[in-house]
Amino acid sequence: MRFLPLQALKMKRFIGFIKKEFYHIFRDRRSLFILFGMPIAQILLFGFAITNEINNVDIAILDHSKDATTKEIINKIAASEYFSIKQIIEKESDIESIFKKGKVKAVLNFEKDFSKNLIKDSKATVQIITDATDPNTANTISNFINAILQKYQKELNKDITFVYQIVPETRMVYNPELKSVYMFVPGVMTIILMLVSAMMTSISITREKELGTMEILLVSPIKPFQVIVGKVFPYIFLSIINAIVIVVLSIFIFNMPVQGSLLLLGLESVLFIITSLALGILISTISATQQTAMMISLMGLMLPVILLSGFIFPISSMPIPLQVISNIIPAKWFIIIIKGIMLKGVGIQFIWKETLILLGMTVFFIGLSVKKYKIRLE
Repeated sequence: MRFLPLQALKMKRFIGFIKKEFYHIFRDRRSLFILFGMPIAQILLFGFAITNEINNVDIAILDHSKDATTKEIINKIAASEYFSIKQIIEKESDIESIFKKGKVKAVLNFEKDFSKNLIKDSKATVQIITDATDPNTANTISNFINAILQKYQKELNKDITFVYQIVPETRMVYNPELKSVYMFVPGVMTIILMLVSAMMTSISITREKELGTMEILLVSPIKPFQVIVGKVFPYIFLSIINAIVIVVLSIFIFNMPVQGSLLLLGLESVLFIITSLALGILISTISATQQTAMMISLMGLMLPVILLSGFIFPISSMPIPLQVISNIIPAKWFIIIIKGIMLKGVGIQFIWKETLILLGMTVFFIGLSVKKYKIRLE
C-alpha cells in the first residue's frame, strides 16, 4: 500500500476544500449574481447615466415676433439632438404654469419685431428662461442654446458688411443664485428616507427566521396581511422623525425654502416613507438571511436611486431603456414632488399623477409581500 507524504495529503485536502467552495458558489445563484451581475450592472449604469451632456430636453417657445428669422432659429433648435420643442405658448403668464408641470426645462422668449430690430438696429434680443431647480442642468441648457444662437449668428454675418447681433438674456427661475443646495437637499432627503426605511424593514422578517421565532408567527392566528402591516407600522413613526429632522436642518441650516404647503410636504413624505417601507418588507420576504436582505437593500437600491432618479443627472439625457427603467424607481417621483412643493410652491393639482404612482407602488409592494409571505407559509 502506497502512503502519500503528509504535506501532499494536506495539499490534496486543501485543493478538495477549494473545489467544494467553487461548487457551492456556482450552485448559489445569488452569489453568482453578486459576483458577476452587479459589476456589469454598475458599469452600464455609470457609463450611460453619468453624463454632463443633454439630449432631447423639452423646451417651450414664446414667439412675440413670428417672423422669418425667429422661425429659422426655432427650426435650428428643433433640428438639434439636444432639444425637443414640447409646446408653443402665446403669453408670458403661461411660463410659470408650464414650469410647475415639470416637463419643460426652458422657455425661449423672442422679443416683438425681432427681425425688424435685427435689421434696423443690428441687434435683437431673445430671453432664455430656465428651470433652475437643477442648477447644473439649467446652466448646460443655457450654454447649449447660446452655442446654437452664436452659430446661427456667424452664418448670418458670413456674407454681409453690417454685423447682426443676437443678444441672449438668461433668466433662472426658482433658483436665480444657482445654489447647489437647492438640488442636493431634496435628493439627499429622498436617498436617506428610501435607504433607511427599506433597510430597516428588509431585515425584519429575515430576523424572525434567523432567531427561530418565525414558527410563532406561522402558528399564530394573525393573517399574513396583518403581519406585513404590523412590521411596517412601527417604522413609519421612526422614519417620520427622520423626515422632520431633515426638513428642519434643511430650512434652518441650509436656508432651503419651502414655497408650498408644509402640510402637503408632510403628507407626501409619509406616502413615500410607506412606499419605501413596503419595498423593504418585500425584500425581507424574498430574502433568506439578514445579510442577503441588507445586500439587496444597499446594492440593489442605492445605485438606481442615485443614478436613475434624476437627483444628479437628467433622465432625459439617458438612453431610452434607462429612461423606461427610471419609471419604476419610487425616488424619481418623490424628487419631482418634493422639488415642486419646496422650490416651485405647487399644489396637489400639479403633482397628483406622481402621488397616484407612489400610491400604486405602495399597494403593489404590500400585495406582492403578502403573496410571497403566503407562499412561505405553505
